[in-house]
Amino acid sequence: MNTRAFDHLIERLRSVAAALPDRRTGANTQFDMADIALAAFAVFFTQCPSFLSYQQAMEQARSRDNARSLFQVEHIPSDNHIRQTLDPVAPHHLFSLFDELHRAFDQTGLLEEMRAVQRTRLIALDATWYFSSQSRNVCCSNCSCLEHAEGKTTHFHSAITPVVVSPGHSQVVPLRPEFITPQDGQVKQDCEINAAKRWLAAHAARYGTGNDTLLGDDLYAHQPFCRQVLLHCFHFLFTCKPASHPHLSSWVEGLAAVGALPSLKQRVKGQGNRWEHHQYRWANAVPLTDQDDALKVNWCELVITDEEGAVRYRNSFITDWAITADNVAGLVAAGRARWKIENENNNVLKTKGYHLEHNFGHGKQHLSSLLATMNLLAFGWHTLLDLTDASYRLIRATVGARSTFFEHLRALTRYLHFESWERLMDLMMQGLEIGPYAVQKS
Repeated sequence: MNTRAFDHLIERLRSVAAALPDRRTGANTQFDMADIALAAFAVFFTQCPSFLSYQQAMEQARSRDNARSLFQVEHIPSDNHIRQTLDPVAPHHLFSLFDELHRAFDQTGLLEEMRAVQRTRLIALDATWYFSSQSRNVCCSNCSCLEHAEGKTTHFHSAITPVVVSPGHSQVVPLRPEFITPQDGQVKQDCEINAAKRWLAAHAARYGTGNDTLLGDDLYAHQPFCRQVLLHCFHFLFTCKPASHPHLSSWVEGLAAVGALPSLKQRVKGQGNRWEHHQYRWANAVPLTDQDDALKVNWCELVITDEEGAVRYRNSFITDWAITADNVAGLVAAGRARWKIENENNNVLKTKGYHLEHNFGHGKQHLSSLLATMNLLAFGWHTLLDLTDASYRLIRATVGARSTFFEHLRALTRYLHFESWERLMDLMMQGLEIGPYAVQKS
């Protein structure tokens, strides 16, 4: 069973961490930057806020600890020293590790398997909060502010966390994030769209394969951003709400009134093995706005009803892909896959064990965004291990919920020392009686 993937990832992180900028002088340099960064990352990988204190206690009692054997931390720094030292380090110093992840996922064949309709690769964009506080003492120059009617102010950090998604895959592949700062504006749409434009300009060449489609919610379905997407040689497939696009909606209604709106009906089995009716409608080359230079887009809609005729789902999308009866169902399925960035990425990061919104450390400069980056990397590395480490995959499948896996990981590494990741995986399989330790039932 391949357990080398974990060791390779840690070695790559140590190499990158060793080159992080270090502003310390004199006696403060007793811990090197690699140890400091790896110690912080270990907390996110194990999702154990007390991991370092447990390992310090183990080191004192037994002269060995899991921080060293698993994460290559030679000397464990204090939590405060980690926060103080990492605060000046901008998160982009770790971004090359997302590229390492991307290449690793590509080598597994997953990225090619995830290609959807029109053989396109789907990249979903969405913004999420990763820190918030109403305390005046916990804020920094990079905080955004939300003023409440009752006079209170919430200071928060948010980021766009792009992921590769596919309708037929539960995994999502994380890409370099883009952090939203006060320069992006005070209105949510301005903040998110400006950051998305910046991400596109910075990373279109890095992630472009010549056939890529950006997915996004209704915030993205506006002419300036759609033009930017096309200028960077990407396709787009965005949710399009009738209320926010009245001119386009009036065109669609006009086409429907004269019978010029193609449609397709399908009877399929949905959740619970129940029959559903899927009705698609579409139109090509309709103006997105009422301006003279309006971008012509292609529009499609899906309405799902049950056997009794009750509407269970309704949504519409705009795209630059030409829509036909042959591809409309696939395009809608691709558009609906946007939800995976919330369900399989942001929601998992917030509620399934990674505690993305927990204040692990705010700092005055970059600490909050740097630690969030480590959390995103930890999530990506767990996903990669699920693909490449057979032992890990078997254990995860057996214990079920991510939070349960983290509970086991926290308990074992607190009380027992493991010489390697392989030994840890081996003991977990032995305890669960799976893999080579499966009990033969008579």
